[in-house]
Amino acid sequence: MTPTEPHDVPTAAQLVAAVRDFLQTDVLPAVEGRVRFHTRVAVNVLGMVERELELGPAQAAEHAARLAELGVADDAELAAAIRAGRVPDDGPLLDLLEQAVRAKLEVANPGYLAHD
Repeated sequence: MTPTEPHDVPTAAQLVAAVRDFLQTDVLPAVEGRVRFHTRVAVNVLGMVERELELGPAQAAEHAARLAELGVADDAELAAAIRAGRVPDDGPLLDLLEQAVRAKLEVANPGYLAHD
């Protein structure tokens, strides 16, 4: 957290982490069946929100920089440029696509990246 941020601690990511930890540590062991399943889903969703809050701004900036290197402003413009054949399917494009998928996995399910 930087001194210019408008909110005090705990941060949104820290609050989400606290709720996730409570559900995982206290609630999950005490419930069964449908409620247990939905608690596990909630724990996973909160983990995704926490990671997006923490990683999202840097990932967005990096993605925007890679798009700019290809001469496009956003994903829609990139898709149109690919369809029109204006972007070669070489290293820079493949790197952008790989990094975009990697960023999504870092938020959605970083466990998939552990197999690299």
